[in-house]
Amino acid sequence: MSERTARLTFLLAGIYGLIVLVPFFFLERWIAQATQGALPHAEYYYGFLGAASVMQLVYLTIASDPVRFRPLMPLCALAKTAFFLPILILWAEGRIPAALLEFASIDALLAAAFIHAWRVTPVA
Repeated sequence: MSERTARLTFLLAGIYGLIVLVPFFFLERWIAQATQGALPHAEYYYGFLGAASVMQLVYLTIASDPVRFRPLMPLCALAKTAFFLPILILWAEGRIPAALLEFASIDALLAAAFIHAWRVTPVA
């Protein structure tokens, strides 16, 4: 049952992440207009999207064999936390809207789910 939990957790996380991230590859101009100007560093924008999209493939890989890839699970939780914590700090400083914090909170929940999956997945 625990391997099944990890498999489902990482499968859903990977699918969700790709559904959320991939459209942003086609929305640079729209985002620039919505935020009152061009994005000053497109390389950061596309670099983040590329790296984050690859992580979704890592989640899907873990879902394919959770016992084998168990050692990666804490790193996946760290990746989710690495997005959530800066957003939390920026929100606390009043630099971003609460809606962005709500969106990033999904990553905090996924980090907790990844740690749970790691704890219940048997060691190879």
